Amino acid sequence: MFVVEIGAVLTLLFIIQAAVSTSASQVPISYFIALDLWLFLTVLFANFATALAETRGKAQAESLRRTRSETPAYRLRAGRLEEVTSTELRPGDEVVVTAGQVIPSDGEIIQGIASVDESAITGESAPVIREAGGDRSGVTGGTRVISDRIVVKITALPGRTFLDRMITIEGASRQKTPNEIALTLALAGLSLAFLIVVIPLWPMAWNAEQYMMGYLGISEPLKSLGTDVPTLVALLVCLIPTTIGALLAAIGIAGMDRALQANIIAKSGKAVETAGDIDTVLLDKTGTITVGNRHATGFEPVANYSQLRLALLAGLASTSDETPEGKSIVLAAKTVGVAAKDLIAPFGTEFIAFSAQTRMSGVDLPDGGCLRKGAPDALIAFVQEKGGTVPAKLQQSIDSIASKGATPLVVAEGAKIAGVIILEDVLKPAMSGRFDRLRRMGLRTVMITGDNPLTAAAIAKQAGVDDSSHRRRRSRSSTTCARSRPRASW
Repeated sequence: MFVVEIGAVLTLLFIIQAAVSTSASQVPISYFIALDLWLFLTVLFANFATALAETRGKAQAESLRRTRSETPAYRLRAGRLEEVTSTELRPGDEVVVTAGQVIPSDGEIIQGIASVDESAITGESAPVIREAGGDRSGVTGGTRVISDRIVVKITALPGRTFLDRMITIEGASRQKTPNEIALTLALAGLSLAFLIVVIPLWPMAWNAEQYMMGYLGISEPLKSLGTDVPTLVALLVCLIPTTIGALLAAIGIAGMDRALQANIIAKSGKAVETAGDIDTVLLDKTGTITVGNRHATGFEPVANYSQLRLALLAGLASTSDETPEGKSIVLAAKTVGVAAKDLIAPFGTEFIAFSAQTRMSGVDLPDGGCLRKGAPDALIAFVQEKGGTVPAKLQQSIDSIASKGATPLVVAEGAKIAGVIILEDVLKPAMSGRFDRLRRMGLRTVMITGDNPLTAAAIAKQAGVDDSSHRRRRSRSSTTCARSRPRASW
């Protein structure tokens, strides 16, 4: 394209010379003007394609950042709360985040303990416990607080948070792909070869006129047969691979746009090019192969309780639970035969929200009764405090559910344990057919997960993946006895 630009400038100078010259030209000047116009348009559109390729990815990233900038934050100043946006926060600011709110930026918890949904970062559906002090105090902007209230000290500048780094598409300049670099070198070689061929035509036509006429056996001089500068430039531009050079950048951005239409953000043209060479696809289980939110799939009663009675108690204990898990428990209770009217809490019922300290939730009924559901160890301690006993088969049921990779939630009616709710991560619909399509394309699929190996094997079999791999997650020491999933490490 630089050669084309130089040719356009030379043609422009030739036109100016022809315009001010008093001698009549054999070729009309309008012909030269039309040639020069096409040359400049070629340069213009080639540069436009390159500029578009360099800025499109940046625009996509900026769009995501603008979406994140609207996250509200409640900054603590002199004991008072003021509402600001996340872009106004600076390192050292203290913000208060309560249940249901999004953490506005990266930081450290300096007060409180909470259950945090980090699925946006780790892909794991189960919330984790984050508390002040120790190595479990770090939180990431964009994650959501599920329960309780925490005070977070901001540690990152706007635009430099973990999620900001994740959504960065391109750097200061567009990075060329390896194939593009190789093709550019090839095009440069071809351009040089045609330059060597075309440039000597002009001095041969004007300085060796008689010799060339005799050599070629023609009666008219070469300078009258289209060997002027604009015509030679046009010949050169037609010979060299101008179009390919102009479209190299556009090819990359076209691939990125097609990926974006499928909700896939390509960080560079190199990523799109590499995608054409892959033969193995690694897929995270939670949120990719499975729904991502655990759902209630069954009830296992203990002692003298029936499955219908256990489902009723679990549904009542979840009537005020707005989490996907709580809603799925109510739906599962209806599925096993509990009437919808029986799941309406009586007037005067007090709802007990889940908290990271108690790790349970439920209701206190007007007649003095109480229903609780939550982590097994928390419910066992709750029942024992009330003077109740733990059924002999409870631990066996809990171990059986956990060994299959599911999550057990214990339900208690006052001082009696009624049974266990089975929570499982459900496979997304039509996943098996999608893996069959990938297999027909020659792609091998591997599922990556940090969950129980038995769960991984079961999900892999249902989905029809070719293989599964269990990733180890970095363990973190903690003074709390809460069972939680630490952030995954690949």
